[in-house]
Amino acid sequence: MIRTQISLREEQMRALKAEARQRRSSIAEVIRAAVDRELGASQRRVKLERALEVVGGYRSGRPDVGLNHDQYLFDDELREPEGREGREGRNRSEPA
Repeated sequence: MIRTQISLREEQMRALKAEARQRRSSIAEVIRAAVDRELGASQRRVKLERALEVVGGYRSGRPDVGLNHDQYLFDDELREPEGREGREGRNRSEPA
């Protein structure tokens, strides 16, 4: 582990001590857990933003995909035959 030093406000330190007592762990462990949560949330936000960038960017040619997406994704009878799927859907230059 890498040792570091941080400055906290008094109320932050009081809250950290109380949380550590409640968890029966060290203040350092509470801080490490908080850092892990924050960094994980940040990474999830980045992934969500990347996913949202492609929303509406593909066409299926089917008018009811918004309503019946689960059927199209998971029902083998409704899927396009191999080789055809995505031809229309992956043309990003075509407006959505």
